[in-house]
Amino acid sequence: MRIAEYLDPTVSDDDIRDRVPEFMHSSGEFKADKTRSQLKGRSFDLSSIVTYPFKPFDMRIAYLDPDIAPLFSRPAPQLLNQRFSNNRFFITRDTAEKDPEGPPFFFSPVVCDYDCISGHTRHFPLRLKTGTDRRTGGKESANQALPGMEAESDKIIANLSPAARAHLASLGLPDPDTDQATAELIWYHALAIGYSPAYLAENADGIRQDWPRIPLPQAKDSLLASAALGRQVAVLLDTEAPVPGVTAGKIQGELRNIAVFQRVDGKPAKPEAGDLDLTAGWGHAGKGGVTMPGRGKLIRRDDGACDIFLNNVAFWRNVPGTVWEYTIGGYQIIKKWLSYREKPLLGRGLTPDEVRTVTAIARRLTALIALQSCLDDNYRKVKHEVCDKVLIADPNLC
Repeated sequence: MRIAEYLDPTVSDDDIRDRVPEFMHSSGEFKADKTRSQLKGRSFDLSSIVTYPFKPFDMRIAYLDPDIAPLFSRPAPQLLNQRFSNNRFFITRDTAEKDPEGPPFFFSPVVCDYDCISGHTRHFPLRLKTGTDRRTGGKESANQALPGMEAESDKIIANLSPAARAHLASLGLPDPDTDQATAELIWYHALAIGYSPAYLAENADGIRQDWPRIPLPQAKDSLLASAALGRQVAVLLDTEAPVPGVTAGKIQGELRNIAVFQRVDGKPAKPEAGDLDLTAGWGHAGKGGVTMPGRGKLIRRDDGACDIFLNNVAFWRNVPGTVWEYTIGGYQIIKKWLSYREKPLLGRGLTPDEVRTVTAIARRLTALIALQSCLDDNYRKVKHEVCDKVLIADPNLC
């Protein structure tokens, strides 16, 4: 186990450098020798090995321990304390850093990398575990109850402001602290709005400059319907959960021909002959160990779909142009995934599972794009409800 060896004081720095050279490569604020000197001798905890979204749809494996500064970013202990069963994280950023940005939101059942989306990832747990933080010797945790609410040790409450709670109550919904579905409604609604192209286009300037503002449905049925759409988006974003008809079971007819892997000559792929080596130029090493995207090899068909090449003999056939160009949080999803896996960077060819991952990502994005007309209709309905309400006070507001 690489981490166990890294923490083992009987293993020398030179041995670690030979076995896992990336652990001993200094970069930016990370000073390899100094960091290992500080961490040697700490106990290895198998439960700290977790799945970790590095970028949207790019799942990695990481060693996350709140007691030590991780080697790649520093999730706050208060955030890691919110990783409990059935909790989820709504993710956004302060301001946009890239154009195009695409949806400024992501959604994950696990903590993501600090730069999972451009502009620095901000996690909002859908629910909060309140009370004292045992890691700080019993001192009150920074994520204690919201203003006006008493905290009970290890009590789980909805992560909602008093205003949001009042709005839910006005719609006749149950107490969000005792009803998980109610606690999550507004977050899933926000996800549905954030993935609406109409919302992104109409509010582009404001979204780019600040935290995205989300209109709230004024009717219970509208909120429930919008949240249901948001749940569909969340399922498609969660690469660790199979989606029947999209990535598992009998694949829907329109998705079967999306991103099919094959050799140019139609013969079976031979991994041992390098058929799965990614060498088409999708990424290269930049200064300071940063991976830079490359042009790669892509052929556009007459219908706008793309054939995406791994190398000169193998490719993913029929990736819709809208899927290839789809961006979340400033990152072009499939192209970004490929850029980190060029053979000179990865040190090996792709595995068959990794090849299938690209197909699964393309199908998830195809299904997500197919939802856009429903997401737009939902956004317009909610917007009109808000406008109808404020028009009573000021006809210039909508």
